Amino acid sequence: MDIAIHLAVIDRLCGREFPAEQGRSESGTAGPGYATVVLATSHGVRVGHASVRERTAADFQAYREAVAERLHDRWGRQPPWGQLTVRLRLSRGEEIPEPWATLSLLTDELDVWPLAGAGRWVAVGVADRDRADEIRLLAAVTEIPPP
Repeated sequence: MDIAIHLAVIDRLCGREFPAEQGRSESGTAGPGYATVVLATSHGVRVGHASVRERTAADFQAYREAVAERLHDRWGRQPPWGQLTVRLRLSRGEEIPEPWATLSLLTDELDVWPLAGAGRWVAVGVADRDRADEIRLLAAVTEIPPP
């Protein structure tokens, strides 16, 4: 994993237009007002031993924190956003806009920054909730404020 490359991907997301229709993008999903990309993916932990998955998840969390440190330097330190409340609101039938609904189901915590003057938000998190799937480092840029 290369932090400089991931920061460049986030920078490109910050400057691009969002599609008019929901769908897959070259490296993630996108729709009206947002784009989410996979910055890194584990290999083989979905079928691997539980202890290997736990170590890999810890490595991805540490890497997320390293990326977040660089973004804190740019946009100011923000506390992490826990996703439990959003998942609870979803389970009660509340409509949560994308990308926040999907991110809440995939991650336990996000680092989120408002981009002053740009009307956009950047989020970075680790998708490791589904043990049947690989672990992924995700980044999202959206015009939709967090719920």
